[in-house]
Amino acid sequence: MSMNPFRLAGDMSHVFSIIVLLLRLRVAKNAQGISVRTHELFLVVFVTRYLDLFTTFYSLYNSVMKVLYIGSTASIIYTIRYQEPICSTYDKAQDTFLHWKFAVAPCFVVAALTYFFGNGFSDFDLLELLWTFSIYLEAIAILPQLITLQRYREVENLTGNYIFFMGAYRALYIVNWIYRSYNEPFYKHHYVVYFCGVLQTLLYADFFYYYLKSKAKGGKFSLPTAHTA
Repeated sequence: MSMNPFRLAGDMSHVFSIIVLLLRLRVAKNAQGISVRTHELFLVVFVTRYLDLFTTFYSLYNSVMKVLYIGSTASIIYTIRYQEPICSTYDKAQDTFLHWKFAVAPCFVVAALTYFFGNGFSDFDLLELLWTFSIYLEAIAILPQLITLQRYREVENLTGNYIFFMGAYRALYIVNWIYRSYNEPFYKHHYVVYFCGVLQTLLYADFFYYYLKSKAKGGKFSLPTAHTA
């Protein structure tokens, strides 16, 4: 994958979101409002997508970023689940999305159907199947976090910044795909990636609206109460 300003900005936005979250955990010493289940989903995404670390070398930048995403996400999970006093502040009652049942399993089924429909059963490539699975899973990995925020309503400043930069990362990657399609003569379109990228960005839309609205007013960032039947 070639480098361009939009891809670099997307990568840096992703890295910055991780730094902000780690800073928030270390400084505040609590995990209120953070969904560890979202990070468990992201860890599955990164591990299944970056297995090519063992088979193909693209560039030092590429390898470093992959290791950074896996290592930092694993560190966040460990900190929230096991490190005191932070783990004692993690509220499991607010982070209840059944991510293995309603995210991992369905995404794997859809990925398998997509892979075999497009490639058939000959020349089976496990890495390609897992890569496809990671694309689908990343599209909805933020759901547990958004649901958790909806339950807390009032969002701590650093938590809001972390989620904003996560959303900005994916939005910038959409611009990156558009840029590459116009500027790379042999650019290969991947419509599954496009669909999942747009879906992932749309999931952030409501959050973006209230985040930017609170920044413009200079007040506390809070989400509206969800109405239930």
